[in-house]
Amino acid sequence: MAEVVEIPATARPRAGKGAARAVRRQGKIPAVIYGEKQEPETIALDANELWKVVQKGRFLSTVLDINVDGQKRRVLPREVQLDPVKDLPLHVDFQRVGASDYVRVVVPVRFINEGASPGLKRGGVLNVVRHEVEVTCPPDRIPEALIVDLTGLEIGRSIHISAVPLGEGVRPTITNRDFTVATIAGKKTDEDRAAEAAEGAEAEKK
Repeated sequence: MAEVVEIPATARPRAGKGAARAVRRQGKIPAVIYGEKQEPETIALDANELWKVVQKGRFLSTVLDINVDGQKRRVLPREVQLDPVKDLPLHVDFQRVGASDYVRVVVPVRFINEGASPGLKRGGVLNVVRHEVEVTCPPDRIPEALIVDLTGLEIGRSIHISAVPLGEGVRPTITNRDFTVATIAGKKTDEDRAAEAAEGAEAEKK
């Protein structure tokens, strides 16, 4: 796991819309920390520091240390309310996480070694069924991505989740089937595309 980012914050004793607006006028973002069988804690985050982390991507699967007046809380962002016009954070919900906890997060899927796939070399097409996979894992073992190696794959091959290295303690939330992540499909001909178009048109009539 990458180094945990720390964001400074201050305690925010009051809740409510009026108090939240006052916090935003100070250039801060209202937020709440909940979980671990403790009372919810209202805080105000430094807006610039929060935005730096959001811009890096994968915010909702990034473990953070929130430093509230000198005391750290390890958390996982769970919900971000965005301004509908400016698309900037207005409010954030954080969940406290302990070392022994398991969290549910969505992880992107990345494909490598496309040039080493005989099927793709012969004109096949990588058909990605799942661009992301939801997993459960300890907070200190959240993968940055699930890596799928396409080396040696021929046309007609399917890549199932059982063939994807997940890492220690990482498990897919779908456990009742070995679901497909991607396939190597044959190159579509003009006849294939025409047939698909005809089928689509026929389906619209029904």
